[in-house]
Amino acid sequence: MTVLREYPADLPVLDLAGHGDAVALVLGERSLTYAELDLLVDEQADRLGIARRLILLECANELEPLVTYLAALRGRHPVLLVPRQTGPASRQQLERLIAEYDPDVRCTRGRDGWELESVREISAHELHPDLAVLLGTSGSTGTPKLVRLSRENLRANAAAIASYLKLGPDARAATTLPFQYCYGLSVLNSHLYAGGSVFLTERSVVEPEFWDEFAAAGATSFAGVPYTYELLDRAGVDWTRQPGLRQATQAGGRMPPARVRDLAERAADCGVDLVVMYGQTEATARMAYLPPHLAADRPECIGVPIDGGDLRLDDGELVYTGPNVMLGYARTPADLALGRTVTELRTGDLAVQHDDGLFEIVGRSSRMAKLFGVRLDLDHAETMLAEQGVTARLVATPDRLRAFVLDEADQDRAAQLLAGQHCVPGHAITVQTLTAFPVTATGKPDLAALGEVPLPATTGVDVRGEYAIVFGRPVAPEDSFVSLGGDSLSYVETYVRLERLLGAVPADWPSCSVAELSALRVRRRRWWAAVETPVLVRALAIVLIVGSHTELWNVMGGAHVLLAAYGFALGRFALSSPTRADRLLALGRTIRDTAIPVLLWLVPVTLLLGVYNWPAVFLVHGFVGGRGWSDDWHLWFLESALWSTVGVAALVAIPAVDRVIRRYPFAAAGMVLAGALALRASFDYSAGHLERFAIERTAWFVALGWLVFTARTLPQRLLVTALVPVTVLGFIPDDLQREWVIIVGILAILWIPTIPVPRPLDRLVGLLASASLFVYLTHWQVYPHLENRSSVLAWAASLAVGVLAWWLYTRGRRLLVQRGPQSAPAGVTGALRSRSSRR
Repeated sequence: MTVLREYPADLPVLDLAGHGDAVALVLGERSLTYAELDLLVDEQADRLGIARRLILLECANELEPLVTYLAALRGRHPVLLVPRQTGPASRQQLERLIAEYDPDVRCTRGRDGWELESVREISAHELHPDLAVLLGTSGSTGTPKLVRLSRENLRANAAAIASYLKLGPDARAATTLPFQYCYGLSVLNSHLYAGGSVFLTERSVVEPEFWDEFAAAGATSFAGVPYTYELLDRAGVDWTRQPGLRQATQAGGRMPPARVRDLAERAADCGVDLVVMYGQTEATARMAYLPPHLAADRPECIGVPIDGGDLRLDDGELVYTGPNVMLGYARTPADLALGRTVTELRTGDLAVQHDDGLFEIVGRSSRMAKLFGVRLDLDHAETMLAEQGVTARLVATPDRLRAFVLDEADQDRAAQLLAGQHCVPGHAITVQTLTAFPVTATGKPDLAALGEVPLPATTGVDVRGEYAIVFGRPVAPEDSFVSLGGDSLSYVETYVRLERLLGAVPADWPSCSVAELSALRVRRRRWWAAVETPVLVRALAIVLIVGSHTELWNVMGGAHVLLAAYGFALGRFALSSPTRADRLLALGRTIRDTAIPVLLWLVPVTLLLGVYNWPAVFLVHGFVGGRGWSDDWHLWFLESALWSTVGVAALVAIPAVDRVIRRYPFAAAGMVLAGALALRASFDYSAGHLERFAIERTAWFVALGWLVFTARTLPQRLLVTALVPVTVLGFIPDDLQREWVIIVGILAILWIPTIPVPRPLDRLVGLLASASLFVYLTHWQVYPHLENRSSVLAWAASLAVGVLAWWLYTRGRRLLVQRGPQSAPAGVTGALRSRSSRR
């Protein structure tokens, strides 16, 4: 059993003066040494006075509140840390805490800056000598239950973290988390304890300016919860290769093992340590950590106890002891007088210990949920709702809080209270109406039955149902377009369906889960629909291709633009999956979904009409066919798309190459493009009539489209803008018009996210873009029979046959998948009403 160490009563939590002229804080272009910070803390401590008082501190990653926190520690004033006031919900929390705990001093941000308001000179409370900090559990102050932390707790946890992270004077952390959250507070304490420094910033990690300032400040680490890393991926930020970064930490909730492994491998390739940690506010933040060298091999584990701590299993529950275990909870102001009431922490997590000593969490033993880093007592939340006149039952999943009410009128009220009182993001709350709560045979609430109630569609939209139609199989709320294996063939139809449902589709919709999309508010439909540019380009390209072949007009170049759009989609979907296995699977699906329609059409056409030679049917004409013109060249676009994908899959299959692709997506796509251009140049620089269609001469368009997708920053886009005309001009001699069609089409995808289209035409655009592969494939057998009568008729019929072929294929594929009804559990089906609300 771990002995709780006793420190001398006069030992400071943080010895600022002891680090002298070393840099303590970086604020933009300004730096503060420890000596300068120590003087500021002394001045603020004088303002707070000698008599101990309860201080309420509104937290922000700025100098004033940080100095006030350090001054409170120095003056031994217990400090209640609360979130920055950003809206009605946070103000409601603040007012509730003030009403309940009646702080003696309030440090908050006013209209003219930070204000220190002294309510009384002598405290109205009896304050225990050891009490130092009061925190809401896991960063939330939505519950009146606060965690009481002592000076010893803070010091011990800071020392342990500094030890296993190997912090020293050269360590500089960016403040990516608020410090009223125990994780954010531990970053500050551990670095200042170790003589390191802190880069104070309020910016989000997805802001480009954050990383510019991170590098300029000389920062070496940042901290994130799982959602932080998800946001970084969605924003296309490759944090692993940021200048100066040596260490990234993760806590605040469990990440899937595959995700941990992927992040750890990516980080290791760039010389960055990913340290996955486990803790709770009740342990002053940290209880265990996974050594970075084990993250890729043992990503399912939380690791080993921190220095000075001990973990054991009691009937499967993980129990922690150590000097950082809280004094206890405070439920009323009277509890502020209490000393230590607990000596060990029962975590509520079920765990196992492996033979190598590593611990792994396998479940929860209580009604405690953790959503987006916020721990929530479901029983307390139900009681809170009842006190507000809302009868409800709550269950939680890893990414969603589900509330069930009996009165339809309570739906919005329940969602507002849960979001306002418990800091759960509104989009993570689902409220449904039942006619009765399910119960077990003994009359107890049947929580398992509640958890099996199907999730509803938000305000009448059924994103889950639409995805099920597109993919032809059941879809879970946590699924996304990318995780379901969406590709360039299915994304157009999916986008059009979402736009029809939601009115406006977020830019990162492919990586958003079904639950997140369902949580969006439906916007009023307007006369103009915002159509994604790649969708519009695909539709226009196939229209141009067929129109040129039917001699309705002479505007060439559509197929080359379509090939670049194909490469863009390849990068956006197949290469954006989180793991190498997922990326290979997605590329395999792309190859399959290109090859199967081709074979289904070309085999019978060749058997009945004898139009093509068999190498062309199997899309290998470019390798074994002759160089003289024949109908086999009709299929050059399909050959180029298919074999370019096979080539990319071959690269991804090599672990080292795949890591480069994930680590440096823009550079990797650029290198592939350079290789494809070198291949093109080796067969004569300017393309002749047939050479311009050969695989080795056209694969670079796929690579160029991929590069367009990876160009996220302004310098990258400017570079690609210059590269497009350089590579295209001169490719097709004596056909400048075709070359400019290609250039304009590709640059439109690069620079214009969406283009407004009149509402009646948006469905037609989506239909043509979805069917573009089938139109291209079939039109060769349609227009020759009609073009002598009418070019317009030949053009229209070619488009119509392709759309029909696409509809028959997608319809047939879906019918092959057996989809049983998504029924609710017994005893619940009849209780579920038709209307539901999700915020």
